[in-house]
Amino acid sequence: MLMIRLRRVGRRNDPSFRVVVVDKRRAAKAGRSVEILGSYNPRAKSFQFKEDRVKYWLSVGAKTSGTVHNLLVSKNVISGPKINVVAKPKKEKNAIQETKTAEKPADAKVAE
Repeated sequence: MLMIRLRRVGRRNDPSFRVVVVDKRRAAKAGRSVEILGSYNPRAKSFQFKEDRVKYWLSVGAKTSGTVHNLLVSKNVISGPKINVVAKPKKEKNAIQETKTAEKPADAKVAE
C-alpha cells in the first residue's frame, strides 16, 4: 500500500520535513522512498510540492497521512474536510516506575 507522508530531515530542535511516497509494508519511517514530492517547513510555514505528481499518486491509489491530507486541503489540491490529527499520548515516567516497583517483591527486614 502506497502512502504519501512526511519524513523528518531537519536537525535537532529545527524540524523540516520531506513529502514522500513510500510503500507502507516495506519501508520504515526513515527507509527507502519511492519518490520525493516536496518539502514542508512548519516553522516558516512553507509547503512546496509537485502538484501534478501528488495528483498522479492519488489517482494510482496512494493514501495520505492525516497531516499531509490537511496540507493538501489547505492548498486546494484535494477537496474535503480536514482531519483531526491527534498525537499519540506519551507514557509518563511515574507510571513506568510504579509498574517496576510493583514487579519487585517486598524486602523482608530481619528483626533483631
